[in-house]
Amino acid sequence: MVATAWWWCAQSLANDRYTSSIGDRYSSLYYQSPSRLESSSSEQTTGRQLQRVLHYSMTPCRSLQGLRRSDCVLHDVDCDEVYPGIYIGDAAAAKNKTYLRMMGITHVLNAAEGCRYGQVDTGHSYYRDMPSIRYMGFPMVDAPTTDISRYFHVAAKFIDDAISCGGKILVHCLVGMSRSATCVLAYLMICRKMSAVDAIRKVRLRRDIRPNDGFLQQLADLDMELKRKNLYPY
Repeated sequence: MVATAWWWCAQSLANDRYTSSIGDRYSSLYYQSPSRLESSSSEQTTGRQLQRVLHYSMTPCRSLQGLRRSDCVLHDVDCDEVYPGIYIGDAAAAKNKTYLRMMGITHVLNAAEGCRYGQVDTGHSYYRDMPSIRYMGFPMVDAPTTDISRYFHVAAKFIDDAISCGGKILVHCLVGMSRSATCVLAYLMICRKMSAVDAIRKVRLRRDIRPNDGFLQQLADLDMELKRKNLYPY
């Protein structure tokens, strides 16, 4: 009887260890609440985690026409101020010079420069009659395989220069959701010392952004790089 009881306890302990091992191994495949996600992201940031943060960070409903976005409606553009002095917008906003003058835009960053499908065909010459505007363009397509990380620090410096001199910058792509948003997120991480999670949540308060999966992974890699260099204040 004693031997049977001993065998049962030993078997139960082995099962507990096996269950714990399986749980640890596969727990990452199951849903994690945002609070659990935050605690784990402090150690390792992944593109999948940023996807979840993006999914669960809701953008508040925009004001009715005639209120906050009346200027956008009037000029038929889609543009939002996501951080003081930083606007994310679409191609229509970038090409509407009347709107740019009215908003006091001093810098334009085109994250989709080019003439191919999905790109915006502006450039230095397009703003030749607007000497107050400084322009920079990146010839990127909105694809997960695009290496947008090569422009992170260049974009961050251009945006920071615009803000530092008291200007306003429009960062745009075709629809203002993926390429342009990724550049702004990189700026907030590099120059404003925000984590990738905090940067996404900050921008999502003002605009519905959706960087593609490849861009999110590159932002996750940047997040880990900044953490390794101890460039975050935590």
